[in-house]
Amino acid sequence: MRAVFPGSFDPTTQGHLDVARRAAAVVGELVVCVLTNPAKPGRLALPERLALLSDLIGDLPNVTVDAAPGRLLVDYCREEGMDVIVRGVRTPADLEHELPMALANRRLTGVETLFVPTSPERAYVSSTLVAATAARRSVRG
Repeated sequence: MRAVFPGSFDPTTQGHLDVARRAAAVVGELVVCVLTNPAKPGRLALPERLALLSDLIGDLPNVTVDAAPGRLLVDYCREEGMDVIVRGVRTPADLEHELPMALANRRLTGVETLFVPTSPERAYVSSTLVAATAARRSVRG
C-alpha cells in the first residue's frame, strides 16, 4: 500500500515526525510530500524543508520525501498512484476540518484517508505555534 502524508511542513514539528513514523509502521511505502499552501506564506524555502525532512526521517527505509508545489493533492495522488492519504489530527476541530476534504478526495480519486491521532504529549504543538515562538525568541535575542 502506497500512502502520502502531505503538508506544508513549515516548519516540521515533532508531531509531524510522530505521525510519519506511526504511519510508516502500517503502510508499505510512505511519501512525505511538501505541498505549498497559497494561504500560508512560506517561512522556509522549499529546498530547506525537503532537506530537513530527509534528515529527520532518513532512518525509515520505507519513507521518501517529495514535493508537489502548485499541485492539488488529488492530482498528486492520481498521478503518483497513491492508495491512502495520511492526515494527523490533534483536536476535534482538526477532524472537523479534515473530514470534508477526505470525503471529497475519496469521491474524486477513490483514495482513502487514514487519520492518525497525534500523541497526547504533542497535541498542542502546531507549525504556526513553533514559528511564532521562534520569531518571538529572535526578537528578544
